[in-house]
Amino acid sequence: MSSPRTLAPIGAPIGSATSSVTATRLEQTTGARKCLCVERYRRFMSDDVLTWRIGDVTVTSVPESSDPTSPKFMFSSIDKVGVLELRDQAPWLAPFVGEKGHLLQKIHCCVIDTGDERIAVDTCVGNDKQRGNPLWHEQQGPFLDLLTEAGYPPDSITHVVCTHLHVDHVGWNTRLVDGQWVPTFPNAEYVFVEAEFEHWSSTEDLFGDPVFEDSVAPIREAGLANLVSADHSIGAVVSFESTPGHTPGHVSILIESSDQRAIITGDMAHSPIQIAQPDLSSSFDTDPEMARSTRQEAFARWADGETLIIGTHFGTPTAGTMRPEGDGYRLDAAQ
Repeated sequence: MSSPRTLAPIGAPIGSATSSVTATRLEQTTGARKCLCVERYRRFMSDDVLTWRIGDVTVTSVPESSDPTSPKFMFSSIDKVGVLELRDQAPWLAPFVGEKGHLLQKIHCCVIDTGDERIAVDTCVGNDKQRGNPLWHEQQGPFLDLLTEAGYPPDSITHVVCTHLHVDHVGWNTRLVDGQWVPTFPNAEYVFVEAEFEHWSSTEDLFGDPVFEDSVAPIREAGLANLVSADHSIGAVVSFESTPGHTPGHVSILIESSDQRAIITGDMAHSPIQIAQPDLSSSFDTDPEMARSTRQEAFARWADGETLIIGTHFGTPTAGTMRPEGDGYRLDAAQ
């Protein structure tokens, strides 16, 4: 049985049981906090919005933020030295690993444009949200402007899909208007896997943040939520692939068009180092053993040298094709 939902104050821990990272209580002024966000976005916006073509479908990556991440924050069993050693053994990892062993990751939303549907997959952290992580607390970033500039204004989105309901995948589901959380994409059907929705409706967020309350529940209240099975399809070319372990109802998103195929991973893999070392599970996995088994089975299916792997948290170049190498796999970056 799931535990009752309780809320923790701003300043709750932002790591896991294996992480020493904690969030200090926020004392910055609003102006200082906005300056911090602007600097982060300015660094990231030097990278172009990325677009890939799969048959007759385009997938556009619209970034929200990018920060080097300590591997110990993500994984209990590898540190910066270990990451650098892994990079030396697998030089293809170089674009995804910083000089000092940080993981180069990002938070972005993928828009799948089939011609008939415009599907926003994973809506990042969002603005104005009360979060324990100082980098995410009351963000003031230009994500919606970037989305619009990429050709996808919010009212043009037909579907919103969340691979799972963690904080950095649901934030732009809603935006703050006159003190109320309202759907950001008013014409969209928001598609949630029912098992995932039910789990988080009765289970506290990892850090005690009110994620479900401000980014998921308002969608149900607005009548825009569609609770589906983990093998759901949208139109003729987009379907869900069940990839549980990180969370109970986690899915990856499969795109098939004109004999070409792509997969949006979600958090079944957080970093390309897991492609080189598939048995490496995240500290944030609900069921690490299941996550490991899911990843190994999925990689065996996807490592055909043709399927485009789009990493939900992979830094630029973000996508590529997989093939076996050594005891794991390698990712050949998409051109």
